[in-house]
Amino acid sequence: MSNHRFDERKFRIKEGESIKLRNISTSAGDELAKKQGVDALTVDNAALQESQNRLFAAGQQSLLIVLQGMDASGKDGTVRHVISGVNPQGCRIYGFRAPNSEELQHHFLWRPMRFLPARGMISIFNRSYYEEVIVVRVHPEFLSPQNLPPYKKLSDLWLRRYEEIRVFEQVLLNSGTSVLKFFLHVSKDEQKARMLERLTQPSKRWKFNENDLEERKLWDKYEQAIEDALPATSTKSAPWYVIPADDKWYARAAIADIIAAHLESLGLEYPKVSEEDEAKFALLAEQLKNE
Repeated sequence: MSNHRFDERKFRIKEGESIKLRNISTSAGDELAKKQGVDALTVDNAALQESQNRLFAAGQQSLLIVLQGMDASGKDGTVRHVISGVNPQGCRIYGFRAPNSEELQHHFLWRPMRFLPARGMISIFNRSYYEEVIVVRVHPEFLSPQNLPPYKKLSDLWLRRYEEIRVFEQVLLNSGTSVLKFFLHVSKDEQKARMLERLTQPSKRWKFNENDLEERKLWDKYEQAIEDALPATSTKSAPWYVIPADDKWYARAAIADIIAAHLESLGLEYPKVSEEDEAKFALLAEQLKNE
């Protein structure tokens, strides 16, 4: 068991509660020194590796991790640092960009179903089906190519999608797939600083997308969409965590800690063999020693 330093309850969004992102801190504050956070990440990465081995060996359960956040909130870096100790054979990472022509002809939850983790596996969604109640809500014109059946009000559509997401995630839980959802909460000032880095540092220019500046102008609309979507889709079994992300080391340490603690809570064990197989293995081991 790893020595967990974070209380996941301080980040968890309760189902149906009213939230204001501007009232939730985006920084580590004085809670943890950077060195402590880096050390905690190292410990939790080791715990993740052991827990993932048990998850894979047992082959009965799986884990879906969802990462959402504003542009430049640190989703890619979180994937690299948090999952660095995990065996890549047991983990798949998927990035959700704009849906293609085939995906647009299906229900929006058809798309993630193809990338869900098999038993024993971990899937990480870098952005996800939640784009359909966040980005699409900010840009309702994106609904046009979806050719949806008629609906009376846009507000009804979002409420229906929240309910469909809750049902979808409950089906996953019923089949043995845990669902952990993290919103990387970055301030507007920190986003500006990171975008300036992408514009001025040659090693980071490949990350820059000119459209990000246009989306930044819609900050308030994105906040409103997120403030509605997270409480409406956070449940006790499939919770949302709002993680302060201005300090990258803190966000990574907190997320790794929550994931490691969850996997440990599953009580996974390596498969046990029968007494007959134990005797057989002992005999084979003796033969190998004496060859």
